[in-house]
Amino acid sequence: MNVELGEEATAFGRAALQAFANAGGDDLVQAAERDPASRASRIEPVLATLGAWELQPRDSADELEAAAALCRSAGWWGLPYPVAERLARPADLAVDGLLVVGDGRSAAAVQGLDLRWAATDLSGRRHLAVPRGGSGTARDTRFVDELQLTEVPPGPLLDVALAAALPCWTLLGMLDRAMALAQAHVQSREQFGQPLARFQGVQFQLADAEVERAGVLELASYALWSIQARNADALIDALALRVAALEAADAVFRASHQLHGAMGFCDESALSWISRYSQPLRQFPWGAAGTLDHLSRLAGRSGIAGLFRAV
Repeated sequence: MNVELGEEATAFGRAALQAFANAGGDDLVQAAERDPASRASRIEPVLATLGAWELQPRDSADELEAAAALCRSAGWWGLPYPVAERLARPADLAVDGLLVVGDGRSAAAVQGLDLRWAATDLSGRRHLAVPRGGSGTARDTRFVDELQLTEVPPGPLLDVALAAALPCWTLLGMLDRAMALAQAHVQSREQFGQPLARFQGVQFQLADAEVERAGVLELASYALWSIQARNADALIDALALRVAALEAADAVFRASHQLHGAMGFCDESALSWISRYSQPLRQFPWGAAGTLDHLSRLAGRSGIAGLFRAV
């Protein structure tokens, strides 16, 4: 199986990566935390220039891959903006984005954005979602806000699969960056007269984390195919991807923080910011246990036909 995106999507992802770098790179999330009201004005023009909202990921494999590449590039910089959720917007509702919500607490990282939202649960039951405007600093909330829901007619399960899968591509971009930061750190730091990267224990940690990250890439690519093919198991494949992404996030960020030491938790380190703003993606709509429970219920006795059982 080819886990790499097509040439056009890959080129689009590189262009997005560079556009975010030119707009401020790591400073985008830091500035948003200092001045939450500015995050839309800083980021939305960049996305508009890229033509992000012209993408129709339901229409073709190329546009779906381009949307995934954009989400991955946004994750690399820890972009403090719900790119994936906006790309998943339903075609039949006059809203700007689609959120997946759990059975209990309904919340998402949409605080302070003047946008219209729809929300869906795993059954396809939909609501219009209005952020309640909670209090607290961005550093404390990570822009997460509680949602007030008003029910509307249900939508297709394929929309749920898309809305569940694209944020995992954002998280994959964060894992890419965390691995890159960890590798650069151990190559540049020395102990006992040699780079940390020369120590076998360090190599084992990085290798284990990279295996987890690579597994997410395989499942993410498979989930895209499943959605584009309108596979009956597309939602199961999207949830399987989320389970793997959450497990990999624990492994990758744990290894990256351990290798950085205390420095990895300081604001001077990009790893600290990426790790902090990965939390909403990892906690909502469900954490690892909740996602696995939903996957088990959906897969039922028939099990999973996709790659998850082999990764």
